[in-house]
Amino acid sequence: MATVDLNCDMGESFGAYTIGDDKAMLELVSTANIACGFHAGDPVVMRDTILAAKAKGVAIGAHPSFMDLYGFGRRRISGERPEDLEAQIIYQIAAMQGMASALSWPMTHVKTHGSLGNMAAVDAELAAVCVRAIKAVDPTLAFVTLPYSETMKAAEKAGLRVVYEVYADRTYDDAGMLTSRQIEGSVIHDPQQSVAQALSMIRDGIIPTVGGRKLPVAAATICVHGDNPGSVATARALRTALADHGIDIAPFAKPLS
Repeated sequence: MATVDLNCDMGESFGAYTIGDDKAMLELVSTANIACGFHAGDPVVMRDTILAAKAKGVAIGAHPSFMDLYGFGRRRISGERPEDLEAQIIYQIAAMQGMASALSWPMTHVKTHGSLGNMAAVDAELAAVCVRAIKAVDPTLAFVTLPYSETMKAAEKAGLRVVYEVYADRTYDDAGMLTSRQIEGSVIHDPQQSVAQALSMIRDGIIPTVGGRKLPVAAATICVHGDNPGSVATARALRTALADHGIDIAPFAKPLS
């Protein structure tokens, strides 16, 4: 049976504030990308999310971002010196790796969050910063990236394992990048629309773009955002649809506990 990983960005609660239904999502996904405290999350949330993932056999990774708690990591931040931004990303990955190691559920990968990921996808210098940070902490970690992106190119050039990711709940522009959240319709809220797009990408190997292009893709993982109100319904519908088409859900990398 064919397999694909189903991942979710989670651990995005902070202090007294709860974001997303991580408990329900962990019943559905095979990989969790956990916030590292810079856009969301805190040490307690990180610990609890790792333990919950471990209990379900869900693989985990670090989800670093710009230092932007106020904007949930979705504001475009520029002007940081590359070496300072590299240090911030190293800090986040190392914190997650340390917590994961202490809880005996080692992390398998890194996936950049929000504006950091979107900007690095089209900025070769920023992509290189992200890659250097991952290699500095642990060059055996996989880098989950968008196909057609500068991050993909930088990771492949540096010899990192690259895991190609597609999104069930976001639309794509004609270059294969995610459309801006400022554009109406860029976030897909209808579970059936998400399922149709996911099947196009996973079963047919095609990314449909807003401009009508069909970009070839060989995706290893598909993402459903954990902070959207309909995330659980979308993930559940997606699992059902994939199973109906003979596609099993399994992590792209299993933790070596």
